[in-house]
Amino acid sequence: MKRQPKEFFAGIRKIQYEGPHSKNPLAFKHYNPDELVDGKPLRDHLRFSVTYWHTIRGQLADMFGAGTAVRPWEDGTNSLEMAKTRVRVAFEFMEKLGVPFYAFHDRDVAPEAGGLRETNRNLDAIAKLLKEEQQRTGVKLLWGTACLFVHPRFVHGAATSCNADVFAYAGAQVKKAIEVTHALNGEGYVFWGGREGYSTLLNTDLKREMDHLGAFLHLAVDHKKAIGFKGQFYIEPKPKEPTKHQYDSDAAACLNFLREYDLLKDFQLNLETNHATLAGHTMQHEMEVAIAAGALGSIDANTGDLLLGWDTDQFPTNVYLTTEIMLSILKMGGFKTGGTNFDAKVRRESFEPVDLFHAHIGGMDAFARGLKIAAAIRKDGRLAEFVKQRYSSWGSGIGAKIEAGKASLTELETYMLKKGDVAPNTSGRQEFLENLINEFI
Repeated sequence: MKRQPKEFFAGIRKIQYEGPHSKNPLAFKHYNPDELVDGKPLRDHLRFSVTYWHTIRGQLADMFGAGTAVRPWEDGTNSLEMAKTRVRVAFEFMEKLGVPFYAFHDRDVAPEAGGLRETNRNLDAIAKLLKEEQQRTGVKLLWGTACLFVHPRFVHGAATSCNADVFAYAGAQVKKAIEVTHALNGEGYVFWGGREGYSTLLNTDLKREMDHLGAFLHLAVDHKKAIGFKGQFYIEPKPKEPTKHQYDSDAAACLNFLREYDLLKDFQLNLETNHATLAGHTMQHEMEVAIAAGALGSIDANTGDLLLGWDTDQFPTNVYLTTEIMLSILKMGGFKTGGTNFDAKVRRESFEPVDLFHAHIGGMDAFARGLKIAAAIRKDGRLAEFVKQRYSSWGSGIGAKIEAGKASLTELETYMLKKGDVAPNTSGRQEFLENLINEFI
């Protein structure tokens, strides 16, 4: 695809790092991609990714009003030609922002047509252009996925639909989406069950639906192996909305599902802050649950408004949040295949193209600060030492014996009859630890 001279973000140059004292709204204050933290550049720690759906396709509509986004390049259609234009828009934006990755749903990049065959042709045409732009710019595909929730055919779900033909269509669509991701050298592929759940149990055979979902994922694993796709498979948890309950409701539910259906070896989790909030958890909780199982692969970087009970997908600017996230990421040794994917959208009132830059710059700076703070906390060592000392009784004696699986209840009884009683050995010191974190922030 030949690059045409037209600029879609005219007047905006490539975003540069200018340091924390800069007043330029189109400059990074904290994200210097070449800066080393623990011997690794920020770009490699953070692996930022732009989402095609919110950033390129989002029109800022909500359930109460039409879209407000001013996008001068849009012609009001969802034609193949318009899709080709959007490819140029996307890569100009990512080039100027300086991100190494992007992510997409199949129906974000290419329009659905009258039937699957024609729809696949559209996707192939756009995939060709995406590959050309990837080669031209060096921007890579972090992961692809299939949109199995927007079209009315998925009203009852996709893999969990009560209609076997819908299951078959979803399987064919996922097959193609995996193949396109493979052709674009994608580093992973995400399964998000947007409607894989129920609105009422009165009309739901829950076990059958979960069995079908397990079978669906096994089919995807089989096809991945058949075509030689080496990318990581992910599942992204979410508890509700649009259904009352989704089968991938949180990290623990996903891990339990994967174990039950013998899929844990084939999947990791892609976790999102706003979804954690809807599940009644913090992002740090969800990450620690996944890390404990060796299953944290990637994150969607956003946040929600705690005063609103729905998925607002706001850009993350809270440095406490990003510090907690990066503490967990550094603890697990950093990303192996995933990254920090901005599954976030500008506010409905922020409708001009430049707002897309302001939002991403803010999120990237917030994560860069969080990374540096987290690295400093780890280097300081007091937090880790406190946790180590808190559990010190497990390092020897009866504690070590229990952890090694060499103690019986009879032995524990004998031990405690001799000891008599137990007193709390140390304070939890929550306030002290919160103050410690504040020293660095």
